[in-house]
Amino acid sequence: MTNNPVADAPVDGKDLKAGNGRKYRPGRIRERNREKILIAAEEEFAQHGYKGATIQNIAERAGLPKSNVLYYFSNKKRMYSAMFDDILGRWNKVFSDIRPEDDPAEALSTFIRTKVEMSRRYPLASRLFAMEIIQGAPFLMDHLRTNMREWVRGRAEVIQHWIDEGRMAEVDPVQLIFLIWSSTQHYADFQVQILMVENKAEYEQRDFDHAADFLTDVILRGCGLEKPQ
Repeated sequence: MTNNPVADAPVDGKDLKAGNGRKYRPGRIRERNREKILIAAEEEFAQHGYKGATIQNIAERAGLPKSNVLYYFSNKKRMYSAMFDDILGRWNKVFSDIRPEDDPAEALSTFIRTKVEMSRRYPLASRLFAMEIIQGAPFLMDHLRTNMREWVRGRAEVIQHWIDEGRMAEVDPVQLIFLIWSSTQHYADFQVQILMVENKAEYEQRDFDHAADFLTDVILRGCGLEKPQ
């Protein structure tokens, strides 16, 4: 790989051939590099914070030249913002497409279990988000006021529709979303506390399976719903 970001970056719509004649799809190369950078950014920002993190360190973590990283993200602020867009999209995707005709128990159960799995797979992402919010959301304020507010209102309308049809108990839809967010992310944000209290060195898969079962059962019962088989 060269140090020329333009040369290294793929050109959409064309296949690039390696020396062995194999074809590489530029879009997939671009997507893979972007993913590497964002994963590296999560690690760097989590360890050093926004002020202490550097593009050079992120490039080294990603195994890419700094110039190549700057091709995808022109500065640290853009990378930080893109990282949170990726985190939030990852968290909420499964609940973004809910519809009034969906089964509330199935939809809520899937959302809870997916969020617990996100805590298992991406604990750094959850902690980064928590730190950003605790600090007053200096980089996320616009997102919270616009995209997130709209997302929550849209999901709350669907939940309210289920309530109005008598398909679940009368609960506050927005508070329900807050509850699911906080309870599922707890296992990532407060990992040290949980492990110390339970006298464990590290999490096991069964810990997350148990947490998902417990939260699903408690939250659904509070909504007057039965846990799906």
